[in-house]
Parts: sequence; C-alpha cells; structure tokens
Amino acid sequence: GYWKQGCSEKQAVFHLFFRRLPFHSGYAIAAGLEPVREILDSFRFTDSDLEFLGGLTGNDGQPLFEPAFLKYLGELRLTCDVDGIAEGTVVFQNEPLLRVRGPIIQCQILETILLNVVNFQTLIATKASRICTAAQGESVLEFGLRRAQGIDGALSASRAAYIGGCAATSNVLAGKKYGIPVRGTHAHSWVMSFEDEPTAFSEYAAAMPNNCVFLVDTYDTLQGVRHAIEVGKRLAADGHRMVGIRLDSGDLAYLSIEARKLLDDAGFPEAVIVASNDLDEHLIESLKHQGAKISVWGVGTKLVTAYDQPALGGVYKLGAVQDENGDWQPRMKISEQLIKSSIPGILQVRRIESDGQIIADAIYDELTGLDDREMIVDPNDPLRIRPFPLKSSGADLLQPVMVNGILAGPPEPLTDARSRASQQVSRLHATIRRLVNPHDFPVGLDIGLHERRWEMMQSRQGG
Repeated sequence: GYWKQGCSEKQAVFHLFFRRLPFHSGYAIAAGLEPVREILDSFRFTDSDLEFLGGLTGNDGQPLFEPAFLKYLGELRLTCDVDGIAEGTVVFQNEPLLRVRGPIIQCQILETILLNVVNFQTLIATKASRICTAAQGESVLEFGLRRAQGIDGALSASRAAYIGGCAATSNVLAGKKYGIPVRGTHAHSWVMSFEDEPTAFSEYAAAMPNNCVFLVDTYDTLQGVRHAIEVGKRLAADGHRMVGIRLDSGDLAYLSIEARKLLDDAGFPEAVIVASNDLDEHLIESLKHQGAKISVWGVGTKLVTAYDQPALGGVYKLGAVQDENGDWQPRMKISEQLIKSSIPGILQVRRIESDGQIIADAIYDELTGLDDREMIVDPNDPLRIRPFPLKSSGADLLQPVMVNGILAGPPEPLTDARSRASQQVSRLHATIRRLVNPHDFPVGLDIGLHERRWEMMQSRQGG
C-alpha cells in the first residue's frame, strides 16, 4: 500500500513498548537486543522469498503482489536508524525499548520480527530475575529445554534466562551458541537401568568422576542419600569430589533438611543439594521460609514457558511522521481505554539516579526536550503527578543500535548484559523488588508531553 501510494520513503518513527509489567512484577528486564542487531544486519529479501511472495494470490485468484513491487523488495536495503535500551536494563511500562526511524515501509516491515524477539526474551529475562531474587544469591540452573516451545524457543529462553541471572543451562546447544555454562545430572532412567541404586551411582562415578551430582529420589530419597555418601567416600579416596545430590520429588523442605544432616555427619559439608520439580519464584521463596537446605535451584518448565503469563504483550506504534516541509508531526492512536491510547512524538527515556539508586524515569519527546517544571504524569492516570528531579544524575536509555542501516558498534558480550541486570536490580528499592504487591516505580510522561498528548486526544475526539 505505501509503495503504490508513492509514499514508501516517507519518514516515520515507531516505538516498541509494553503496557503492563509481566507477572505483577515491579520491573522488567530488557532482552533481545543482540538478536535484533543480527536480524537487522542480515535483512534481505532473497530470491526464494520473492518467488514465494510472487506465488501468493488474492481472493480473485490473481497475484497479490505485482512484479515491480517484488523487484523493489529485492533491491530493498535498510536505511533506518534504530535506537534501543541495552539488554539487562531494568525497564517499565510504556517505555520504548526500541525506537525505529526511517522510511515508513521499512519500519512497518520490521514490526513483527522485532516484537517476536523482544517480547519473548524480555519476558523470560524478567521471570529469571524474579526467580533469582527469590533464591537470594544461590545458583539457579535453567533446566527447561524439554518443556520449551520448540528448539528456537528453548534457545531464546536459555539466552534470556542467563541475562536474567541464571548461572547455567542444561541446553548444551545454547552453551555452544551463546557461551552459557552448561550443567546437568543423570536421569532416573540411569538408576532404573541397573539392578540396584548403589551400582548405578558407582557406575556413574566411574564414568564421570568429575561431575558427580547423584539423583537420589528414584526409590527412597534418604536411603538414596546414604548410597550417594558411600560412593562419595570412594570418590574421595580416589582423589575426586562428590559435588552433591539432587532432589526432584517429595517434600523438598523436609528432605533437604534431613539430607543436609546426613551429608554433614558423613563429612560432606561442601556437597550441594540441588532441587528441581516445577519450581518458580513463589515456591522457592516458600522453601526458603521453611528453612530448606537447598543451595542450587533447577528451574525448568515455569521459567522457559513464562508460567502464569505466557506473553509480554508488547506493541509497536507509530509516534510521528515527517511532512513535505521536513517537519515532524506527532501521531497518536486514541482508544476508549486510556491504557491503549498511544504516546505521540519521538520518544526518549531519561533515567534519574541518586546515591546509587534508580529513583525515577521520564518519557519525553526529543523534539521538545524535558519540561523545566520537573514533573511526570502517569499515562493511564492523569491525576497521578510526581516530581522528577532533573538536577539529579540522569542519562537517556535509548542509544544507537543502527545508523542509516549500519550497525553502531560491535556486539556486546552476553556476560555484560547479565552483569547489568544484576547490578540494576540491586539498585532498585527493596519494595520494588518484592515478588508480591511491589511498590510502583515512579515512571511517567514528562508533563509537557502529557499536556500535548491530552490536547491531541481532545481535539481528535471533538473532530
């Protein structure tokens, strides 16, 4: 449509954001930017793409796309500017995670793939961060490959979970592809393939003496711990070390407490107790309150499937277009539901910090800058106005990712994104980090942008 109207090169600005924080959380963790960079860098319509598109037909049986348009697509190269918030940054509702500026047809074509990548990885990174918060500094292993939504979903989940704070993954392909540490244990079927449990543990120790975490709950959990201890003693005599045991069923609080006693009494105070079995942040928090002696948490299904909220709900909305004179004109979607009314302008996010703590965010229009009245307004509640201290230390979060179709700078190591997430979460007030009924972080529209948005809503409704 843009091409046939002759306006495909019209300059436009789109923003990718989400309206509600996932999991009733007090924050989210931005993720997916490096895969976005790779997609942007390799963007092309191949000959096979064009052949497929050329074979599509409308409801009259005629080709959907004419040859001249397919030729245009074949020659298309991105010339967009893309700005993004760095992976691992704590982010909040209505803040643009990505801003895309360029020819409107290019911006529109990018919509679905950008949403697909950023929505899912931000969702999983946030879930992982909440789980790691519940674990209170103890290691969390991502064990979700077998329950993930396909191989591609599993890889994306492993990557995002690592950004969110997980220490390692059971997904060996993710380890190869992204450099994430890999960890795992033997299966119940290993134990069941032998005549008895002691033999199974002994043979596993013989096969992998430097990776001995024994899964002890195949038959009788505490008896399994005793069998693991006996094999652990033989490992020690041979110069090796039993890493620990894993619990995968039963009353994890009780069993871990009793197992810890057995291990300590037998001279294995450093042996870890790994727990799995449909864990999430709430179960981990409960087990911690019960005094469970678990030091490593294997979390699978409820992490990689973002259990209890399967989608982030991010959207991609037009914020401004350029007119014939080169002037930018704001654009806004208006809805009967205020939460679904978009924010006009070329948006940026200014973050304010004080004494090492992240204290407030303002969404503002770059064309007009921040209003010197130093106030922000909740986009969904115009009566909720908060001070925004511009004189404190501040920085803009959206930074160049692509300039005129060329990537800006080298890729960032995944470990940097992971470190950023950990540091930023620690700099939020403790009440924002809590898992249930967190305190609202102060984020809103710069008051000048709020007033312009309100005027646009009134004028459109009146016209």
